[in-house]
Amino acid sequence: MRSLLVLGLAALLAACSSSPQPAAQLALSEAAVAQAQSVGSTAEDAALQQAIRKLELAHAANAQGDYYNARLLAEQAELDARQAEAQALVVKQQAVNARIQQRIDALRSSLEQQP
Repeated sequence: MRSLLVLGLAALLAACSSSPQPAAQLALSEAAVAQAQSVGSTAEDAALQQAIRKLELAHAANAQGDYYNARLLAEQAELDARQAEAQALVVKQQAVNARIQQRIDALRSSLEQQP
C-alpha cells in the first residue's frame, strides 16, 4: 500500500513538473513580431533582431520537446518584439511632432510678418 502511494505521488510530481507545449505563446510571439514589423520596425533594429532570433530558438526547442525553454524563449521574443514596436512608434511620433513644430513655426513667422 505504501509503495503504491509513493508511486502515485511520484507520478503526480512528474506530471506537474512537465511543461505543456507552448503553442499559444509561440503564436503570440509571432504575432508580436509581425505587429512590430507592421508599424515600421525593420531588420536593422536590434530589438527586432533579438525577437526573431529568440523566436527561432523557441521553435527549435519546441521541436526537440524542450517545452520549458521553448516557452521562456517565446516569452522573451514577445517582449523584445513589443520593445521593437514601441521604439518604431516613438520614431514615428517624433517625426509627426517635428512636422507639427515646423507648421507652428511657419504660422508664427507669417503672423509676425503681417502689418
